Amino acid sequence: MSPSRGPDSPTALLEIDDLHVSVEGTEILKGVSLAVPPGEVHALMGPNGSGKSTLASTLLGNPAYTVTKGRILVHGEDVTALSTPERAGRGLFLGFQHPEEIPGVSVLNFLRQAMAARKGIEDLSVLEVRMELIEWTKRLGMDDRFTERYLNEGFSGGEKKRNEILQMALMEPDVAVLDETDSGLDIDALRIVAHGIEEVRKDRPELGILLITHYRRILEHLTPDAVHILLGGRIVASGGVELAERLEREGFDAFRELAA
Repeated sequence: MSPSRGPDSPTALLEIDDLHVSVEGTEILKGVSLAVPPGEVHALMGPNGSGKSTLASTLLGNPAYTVTKGRILVHGEDVTALSTPERAGRGLFLGFQHPEEIPGVSVLNFLRQAMAARKGIEDLSVLEVRMELIEWTKRLGMDDRFTERYLNEGFSGGEKKRNEILQMALMEPDVAVLDETDSGLDIDALRIVAHGIEEVRKDRPELGILLITHYRRILEHLTPDAVHILLGGRIVASGGVELAERLEREGFDAFRELAA
């Protein structure tokens, strides 16, 4: 199995260097290292409890997760000590596994504020945002009336995940961390979400994606450039799409010796 590009790779957008993370004094991540270059999709696969969502939350600066060792770099800059808004301003985006409902805040108003912060424009035109939304809802196969609804309130699982992809399109990040975007989706919704990700990649071919999942299903629609297996808070194997195929055949038990 070929290793991923290591930390300090000069071409990497996102670098995770020997990352150790604890929650309430318990170590969850025990030295994770990987690098995502421009234009590549890297799939991080692991069972429940392996540390996948801990990694996603840590990358975006959730204060419940304490980095005890290691670094997170975006474009070569160490962002480990930066706040969530500062990391987002550097071009890092997180698509949530369980997007929060925010009653009273429309999708349009939320995106206007988020885009203004990302672009450093204090008062972004509502018309400009609306025009971009119309274009992207069309490309993603969404009803444009969707943007007048309150953020995630009453949304189906598929609508929530498509809304995350809409946000990714409008925010124009350099690297996107998608935390179990396929979770809870049926076959049709999964195909639509994967198509949406590919639409964003067409518009931003340099976008790097870290796709976190424990199913191979989404990889049937979105072919990764690299696959990493996370077990017990460590990456125990890295390789190409054949690694996901082996996982499908043999399960995570085939990799547990490496974790030990």
